[in-house]
Amino acid sequence: MFITVEGGEGAGKTSAIRHMEQALRNNGLEVVVTREPGGIAIAEQIREVILDRRNVEMDGRTEALLYAAARRQHLAQKIVPALREGKAVLCDRFVDSSLAYQGYARGLGIDEVFAINRFAIDGTMPDLTLFLDVSPQVGLARIHANRDREVNRLDLEALAFHEKVRAGYRLLLERFPDRIVRVDADQPEEAVVRASTEILVKRLGLRAGEGEQSEAE
Repeated sequence: MFITVEGGEGAGKTSAIRHMEQALRNNGLEVVVTREPGGIAIAEQIREVILDRRNVEMDGRTEALLYAAARRQHLAQKIVPALREGKAVLCDRFVDSSLAYQGYARGLGIDEVFAINRFAIDGTMPDLTLFLDVSPQVGLARIHANRDREVNRLDLEALAFHEKVRAGYRLLLERFPDRIVRVDADQPEEAVVRASTEILVKRLGLRAGEGEQSEAE
């Protein structure tokens, strides 16, 4: 099974993924946790180019193509082999990020960016996507309060850009309602983690662990 976690900057994806991984392992599954852009050496190198704060001249289409290139290598080298081995793959961001950030927020067009990525992913889509829906003001405040988190080029975009990203994700939620499930990520971290884990358990028919209570939407 292939599970992705999406959301704007500061949504709390890292904490949610950590607890979701444990829920999967508690059900006897082998789990591969990875991220985009990155996850393997070549894609991590591309990530450095994309997110480098010095690359302010980067064209939107260049950005979209770089993300797609990193995604293809990550998929071919890590995700698909893990799925073929029967492992659960839990990924921090996937194609929906490109559709929300470059397709909608950059104004390149969701369908146009999806076309690029269809070539890259060759039919591989997540079985389940959790959208951690955070207001930009809350998410950016969390980033600035967390000194251990990297501050990348996208974090430095104007508030209006992050508002467009959120709007883009909400359009995707309407477009793919069977795959994408929303979590209110303006809540405290503990509530976001509980909600995310319960959605995972319910949607995949897993055995719930101790202390998991209904917080899902």
